[in-house]
Order: sequence, then structure tokens, then C-alpha cells
Amino acid sequence: MKKVSFLVLCATTLSQLTMAQQKQWSLRECCDYAVEHNITIKQQENQCRQQEIQLSNAKNQRLPDLSGSAGQNFSFGRGLTAENTYTNTNTSSTSFSLGTSVPLFTGFQIPNNIKLNQLNLEAATQDLEKAKNDIRTQVAQAYVQILYNMEMADVAHRQISIDSAQVARLQALLNIGRASEAELAQQKATMAQSQLTATQADNNLQLAILAITQLLELESPEGFTVVRPDISTVGGNSIATPEDIYAEALATKPEIQAQQLRLRATENSIKIAQAGYYPTLSFSAGLGSNYYKTSGFKADGFSKQMKNNFSQYLGFNLNIPIFNRFQTRNSVRSAKIDRENQTLQLDNTKKALYKEIQQVYYNAVAANQKLYSSRQASESSETAFRLTQAKYEQGKATITEFNEAKNNYLKSESDLTQARYEYLYQQALIRFYQGKDIAF
Repeated sequence: MKKVSFLVLCATTLSQLTMAQQKQWSLRECCDYAVEHNITIKQQENQCRQQEIQLSNAKNQRLPDLSGSAGQNFSFGRGLTAENTYTNTNTSSTSFSLGTSVPLFTGFQIPNNIKLNQLNLEAATQDLEKAKNDIRTQVAQAYVQILYNMEMADVAHRQISIDSAQVARLQALLNIGRASEAELAQQKATMAQSQLTATQADNNLQLAILAITQLLELESPEGFTVVRPDISTVGGNSIATPEDIYAEALATKPEIQAQQLRLRATENSIKIAQAGYYPTLSFSAGLGSNYYKTSGFKADGFSKQMKNNFSQYLGFNLNIPIFNRFQTRNSVRSAKIDRENQTLQLDNTKKALYKEIQQVYYNAVAANQKLYSSRQASESSETAFRLTQAKYEQGKATITEFNEAKNNYLKSESDLTQARYEYLYQQALIRFYQGKDIAF
């Protein structure tokens, strides 16, 4: 029975491994998995948690504090007795106290500090989203590279099939005396070169797969495959202007939101610094008692003294700043400089975003033009190859002419595939800057 269970377990495990290897990853699945497992993103999440703690600390400043103390003192030599006289003897005292204080007015420092930490938390959250977007774009780029390398590998293997068919044809013609050994050797050399090209294409594909699995933090690239989108109809779509894309990006991109939040936070930093100009008021209360004994003199017992010496107090403390060596003034000046720097940082981030959008836009325009030209070139080279192939098979074209036409055709196919994926990626980036998900 145990043997049967073990066999069932092994079969189930092998089945699960096979299913995992056969799974095809979509771009969305890759992005979601990378976001969930990326170490940089996890570190950014910890930054948000740290900021939440800072906000909690700021809110807790409104609460009263509570502290207790106990002390034991010994005095040797001349000291005060219980009869309020001095004598040369040893004394000891024990004291206990419990106190609390509540800030009543701090020059609006506490509410501004709370608002500052709230804005910092929101900015950290936007930084987290920016980190997620960064990993999504990296995954998308790696995903497109896999698709492109898969197409290149397919083209390379089709080239081997064509060359292999021609080698077989020339071998048959050689057997009946209609082809030379030189022609056959030349075609075999061409096929060997095609096999080398295919091997390089396969290696490039494996390296691309390795790159994306490392981005996804997968343990091994073995069995990893991706879903191939239909690119036959790619191209021809209208492209929004950089200004329109930028207007949408300003409202959605997390790096802009984060810098705007930090700019708002600088206003609270200024108010916190200005709190030094205001007086502060706090309330305090406490209770305590003590026990006192002089060596050689009679004293009441511990419990009686603790009861008799028990005291309570209530108090208000008003602190009025008069002159603190211009520290408050300089703190306000420094906070205003920080606001100016943050304004510049926001402007710099906006300009950097607009430059990125311009780059993506013109890349998309160029990719669209390249796609159109590549499609025309592919159609022309395919027609030329078919005609040359027919002439070659009829003995009206040389093997050199045939191979040249074939290479031109396969190169045009490669160029068309590259143009399609490049345009597909640039269009995905434009949608991404418009606040949409990266998707093909």
C-alpha cells in the first residue's frame, strides 16, 4: 500500500512539473509575478512601512506620557536629621514618584508634523508604484526580446530547411550527372553556415529567456515559454502627440505625484520651523512619597512615613521664546530653501518625463515608418526569391543567384519581424505613459 502511495505521489509530482514546464507566460503574468517577487520592490514596501511608523509616532505626540521613578540614597558624614538639625551621622532615604505631562499648545508643531508624515507616506507609496512601473517596463522589454529571438530562430531554421532541400536536390542531380561536385559542396557550405546561424539564434533565445527569468526571480529558466501575440496586423495605428501623452502622464505617473506630495510637505516643514516663534504650554501632574532614616535616631516606620509623606501635584508650564541665537529664524530660512529645491526637483522630473515621452513618440513614428518599409521590402524580396527559385530549378539561374535571393528574402523577413516587435513595444510604452497597463 505504501509503495502504491509513493508511486502515485511521484506521478503527481512529475505531472505538476510537466504542467509547469508547459505553461506559457503572458506579459501580464510576467509583470505581476515580477512585481510580487522583486527584491527592490520589497525593499520599497519596507520603506512605506517605516514611513507608517513615523506617522504613528507623529500622531502619538498628542498623547500624555507617563513615567515612574524610584530612588535609594545613602549619605555619610554631616547630615540633616528628622528633627531638622545637623549631626555627624549616616542617613538614608527612599523615594517613589509617578508623573505625567500633556502638551496643550506647541505652536501648531504637532498637527503640522502629522501632516508632514502623512504626505511623506503618500510620497513613499508613489515611489513604490514607480518601482513597480520600472520593473514592468524591464519585463516588457525582456519579453519583446524573447519574442524577437523566437522569430529569428524560426527564420534561421526555415533557412536550414530550404538549404537542406537544395542539398538533396543537387545530390540527386549529381547522381544523374546534371550537377557538379562544386555546386553540391557550395550548397553544403551554405547549409553549414545556416546551421551556425540557427545555433546562434537558439543561444540568443536562451539568453533572453534567462534574462527574463532572472527578472522574475525564478530559480531556473528550464521550461519557460511565453505567449506569442498575433503581430500580423501590427502597424497603421494613429499615434497621439507628445503634448497629449504628456498631459495624461502628468495626472497619472507616480514620479510626478511623489514630487508634488513632497513639495506640499515642504510647506509643513516651514510651519514646523515657525513653531519656534510661538510659546508652548504643557500640563503636568504627579504623585510621590519618600522614607527617611538617620542612623542613631528614632524614625517612624516605613509604611507610616510613606503614608505621611505622600504628596500630589498639578502644574502648568508656559515657555515663551525670547532669543535663541537666531536658531528659529535660520531654521525657517533653511526650510524655505528646501521648498525651492523641491520646486526645482519637481520641474526637473517633469522635464525628464517630457523628454522620455518625446523619445518614445519619435521612436514609435520611426518604428511605424520602418514597419511600412520593411513590409514592402519583404513582399518584394519574397516575389524575387520565388521567381529566382523557379528559374534555378529550371536551370536558368545559378546557385549563387539562388542563394543571394534566398538570403535577401530571409533578411527581409527578419527586418520585418524586428520592425513589428519594435513598433509593438513602442506602442505599449505610449499606452503606459498614458496611465494604462503594459499589454500587447
